[in-house]
Amino acid sequence: MTKKQRALKIIEKLKEEYPNADCTLEYDQAWKLLVSVRLAAQCTDARVNVVVEKLYEKFPDVDALANAPVEEIEEIVHPCGLGRSKARDISACMRQLRDVYGGKVPDDFDKLLALPGVGRKSANLIMGDVFGKPAIVTDTHCIRLVNRMGLVDGIKEPAKVEKELWKIIPPEEGNDFCHRLVDHGRAVCTARTKPYCEKCCLQDICKQAGV
Repeated sequence: MTKKQRALKIIEKLKEEYPNADCTLEYDQAWKLLVSVRLAAQCTDARVNVVVEKLYEKFPDVDALANAPVEEIEEIVHPCGLGRSKARDISACMRQLRDVYGGKVPDDFDKLLALPGVGRKSANLIMGDVFGKPAIVTDTHCIRLVNRMGLVDGIKEPAKVEKELWKIIPPEEGNDFCHRLVDHGRAVCTARTKPYCEKCCLQDICKQAGV
């Protein structure tokens, strides 16, 4: 079985198992997803969803957040960890959105990457979830699972994993595939315990299972 063949089978199995997989960061505007994904570094999505409610109560739009003192942002986002650097990035990002893009989030990958605090993972998430464009989000779940499944071979660097997955994942499937990997990584193919291979929907496909 080639990696592409394995990938297509895995995609179909995960679709059956997690038909409604989606981003677990809550947002109703593109700029809010930018804020949340920065806060989510080394923090759970559930905690981010709670913290941003307080942030938006005080600073309800791009202009308000761009004009906010960094110290006040830090005070609110502190529970997410790395409060100082995250507050600094959010402030700079919102100012750039205000000054360069009229408060709108650009739908161009390279322009997203140029925003303060935005890396490839964040840019791909925005491209896929907000703009419906091809995207592959290589978060920790994705990297762990695709190595175990045999879709990549011992590659841990996010950008390199992304590059390899683009070769075997149909562009229109990439974004949803990565969301399903998150669900599967949390429920079955876990990081902190031994993966529950005996109840995995991929046990007849996964390389780790010996297929």
